[in-house]
Amino acid sequence: MLKEKINQDFKDAFKAKEELKVSVLRLLSSSLKNKEVEKRTKLVKSGAQDEAALVKESQLLDEEVLAVIGTEVKRRKDSIEQYKTGGRPELAAQEEAELAILAVYLPEQMGEETVRKIVAESIKESGAAGAQDLGKVMKVLMPHVKGKADGNLVNRIVREELGR
Repeated sequence: MLKEKINQDFKDAFKAKEELKVSVLRLLSSSLKNKEVEKRTKLVKSGAQDEAALVKESQLLDEEVLAVIGTEVKRRKDSIEQYKTGGRPELAAQEEAELAILAVYLPEQMGEETVRKIVAESIKESGAAGAQDLGKVMKVLMPHVKGKADGNLVNRIVREELGR
């Protein structure tokens, strides 16, 4: 599982005294733990009682781990953009280094051509006629591209295609 790989990489980085990687993976592990606690809390509120079942059910699936990593990546990208516009290239470089560490755990991202093909298929499948049908297209499209393509790219391409 992905979470075990992250934990092993954390241990290896700690032994190798790679401070930046240790810091990034420690923060990621903390975010993953918070997500598990959140999931466990929801289970308890829904009436789950058995401790063993709670522990097992609150474990994160790889898709959930990828969602947390995606959130961290998005946070880094936003910070990079803000630091660059704020005239802080040294902080932007720090965030880019952290982003590179996190990107290792994400699946390969789809290119623009691939996204365009999937968008075209989704538009046909949803029967969308114009920009007002953006929601219909996204509903059909997202299961195919979630976690595999940049959301901003997908949104831009859908808007371009619907605007034609």
